[in-house]
Amino acid sequence: MILFNKKSIEWEQEYSKKLFFAFIIVIFVVFGLRLWYLQVLRGDYFAQKSVQNKIRLQKIYAPRGLIFDRKQTLLAYNEPAYDLAIVREDCKAKNCSATLKVVSEVLNVPSKEIQQKFQQGIRLVKSFDPLILIFNLSFQQLASIEARSFNLPALKIIVRPRRKYNYSEELSHVLGYVGVVSEKELQADASLDSGDYIGKGGIEKSYDEILRGKKGLKELEVDAFGRTLKQKVLQKPIPGRNLTLSLDLNLQKKIYSLVKDKAAAIVVMQPDTGQVLALVSSPGYDINKFVLGVKPNYWHSLLNNPLFPLRNKVIQGTYPPGSVFKLVIAGYLLQKQPFFSPDEKIFCPGYLKLGRRIFRCWKKYGHGWVDLKRALVESCDVYFYTQAKKIDIDKLHDFVLQCGFGHLTGIALPFEKSGFFPSRSWKLRRFGIPWQGGETLNVSIGQGYVLVTPLQVAVFISALINGGYLYKPSLLLDKKKLSPQKIPIDQANRQKIIQAMIATVNNPHGTARRIKLDGVVLGAKTGTAQVVKMFKRYEKKKLEEIPYKYRDHAWLATFGLIGQKKYVVVCLVEHGGHGASGCGPIVKPIYQYLLARSKEN
Repeated sequence: MILFNKKSIEWEQEYSKKLFFAFIIVIFVVFGLRLWYLQVLRGDYFAQKSVQNKIRLQKIYAPRGLIFDRKQTLLAYNEPAYDLAIVREDCKAKNCSATLKVVSEVLNVPSKEIQQKFQQGIRLVKSFDPLILIFNLSFQQLASIEARSFNLPALKIIVRPRRKYNYSEELSHVLGYVGVVSEKELQADASLDSGDYIGKGGIEKSYDEILRGKKGLKELEVDAFGRTLKQKVLQKPIPGRNLTLSLDLNLQKKIYSLVKDKAAAIVVMQPDTGQVLALVSSPGYDINKFVLGVKPNYWHSLLNNPLFPLRNKVIQGTYPPGSVFKLVIAGYLLQKQPFFSPDEKIFCPGYLKLGRRIFRCWKKYGHGWVDLKRALVESCDVYFYTQAKKIDIDKLHDFVLQCGFGHLTGIALPFEKSGFFPSRSWKLRRFGIPWQGGETLNVSIGQGYVLVTPLQVAVFISALINGGYLYKPSLLLDKKKLSPQKIPIDQANRQKIIQAMIATVNNPHGTARRIKLDGVVLGAKTGTAQVVKMFKRYEKKKLEEIPYKYRDHAWLATFGLIGQKKYVVVCLVEHGGHGASGCGPIVKPIYQYLLARSKEN
C-alpha cells in the first residue's frame, strides 16, 4: 500500500513537470507567432504607421482672391492672422484638460468658452489635426503662447490669410462677408475643414469657390512630444481668382452719402449691357466686424434698427410699385388690349365709382380730360382705373411675368426675392374667394397684391430703352448681355412710353420735373406706394407730421442719355412720401455725377 502511494506521487510529479514544460512551449509558440505576425506578415503596415507617427501632413491655407471695382480700386483683400490650435494627439497622457486650463489663464479667456470650442471640434477634427480654439490672436496673446510653447507642445500657431474690406458700409450688401464654416456647411462640402472661412453673403458667397482657391500640403517631422523638427512643402496652395466688379466705387460712395441715414434702395445700370454700376442698400453695416464673429452688442443693434440695415433692399425688399407700375400697364394696353387707342380721352373728376366703392385719384379735383400720354406724365389714377375695368387679370398676369416681374432677375447675389403678381387661381387658392373687379383697379396703379423689387424695375426700364431686352443683371466687368429675353412690347409702343417718360421730366405739369438737368435727356416715372390705408386724421398732414410707419414709400424710376451713353437709375425710399420729393434729391445728384464723369472722359 505504501509502495503504491509512493509510485503514485512520483507519477504525479513527473506529469506536473511535463505539463509545466508544455505550457512554457505553448507560451513561446504564441509569442513567436505573434512576433512573426507583427514583424513579417504585417511588418510593412506597422512600419508605415511608425513613419506616420513621426511624419504628419498639414494643410496650407490658400490666399482668397482679391476684389476690385471697375477702375481697379481694391475693395477686398487679405492680411495675415494667427489662430491658436491644439493637437489632441500631443497632449500629455492624452489628457488636454491641463493644456486648456493654461490657455484660459494665459489668454484671459473664460474656461467655459474654450471647453465649448474644444468639445465642438472633437466631433469634426481628427486627433492628430489642429483643432482651432481661438481665432485672430493679438500680438500680446501670440507672444504669451510662444513663450510657453516648449512646455505646451500640443498647442500650435496657425498662420493664414484673414479677410479685410475697404469701404465696408458702402459695399456691405454687394460684397457680403466671410465667416467660419458651420457644421452644416462642412457636411455639404467635403473640401472644407473645421475652422475654414467661406463666403456668407454677397459676392463672397456667390463666387466663393472661385475666390477660395485650393489648399496646399506640407510634411512635418515631429518628435515624440509633437514638436516640429523639419517641414517640407509637398503641394503649394493655389490662390483664389481675383474678381473685377462692374461697380463704380466713386458713384457707390456718392449715392451712399446721400442716403446713409434713410431706409433706401438705389440701383444704377447700363441698359445696353445689363451691368450694374452701383447697388446701394441703406443703411449699411460694418462687414469687417462679421469676419471674426460679430459681437452680441453690435448684432443686436442691427437687429433692433427700424431701418433694417441687414436687408439688401435692392433685391430682398419687395414693395408695392405704386404709379411706376403704370408703365407696365401702359405697355399692356398698347400691345394687348383690343380696340385700345392711346389718343382716346377719359374724364378724370378726381374719383371713379365701381359698385359701392369709390376709387380716388391722387389729385383731389381731378385732371379733366386725359389721354394715355398725359395720364403717364401727370400720373392720373382715374385713367388707369377706367382702362382696368376692361382688363383680364389672368392675361395681364402672363404679360407682367414676361416683363420680368414675379420671378428672380438672376443677379449673382444670394437671397434675392421674386416679388409677386396675382392671378384668379392664386386668389381662390389663397383666400377661397373669387377675384373681384375692384382688385384689378388697385393692380392698375401698382397697389393691391403687386410686389416688386427695385432691381426688377431697373431691369424693365432698361428693356424699354435698349431695344426690348431683359438682361440678367451682371456685377462682373467681363460679363455682359447675359440671358437676353425679349419683352412683349414692340418698338413703336416702347417709343410711346419713352416719350411719355421724357415729357414727365420736361412738361411743366410732369410729376418728375424737379430732376430736369441740362446736358442730360431724362425720362422718368414717379410713384407713391401706399403702405397702409391712411387714417383720416393724417390725410391733410405734412409728411413729417405722419408717424414714420404710416408714410408712403417713394419711387422714382428713370433713364438718362448722356451723349452716346445710356443709364438707368431707380430709387426707392421707404416711407419717403411722394416719389419726386422723396427720391428727386437723390436721383438728380446721381445724374450730375454721371454728367461730370462723361465730360472728364
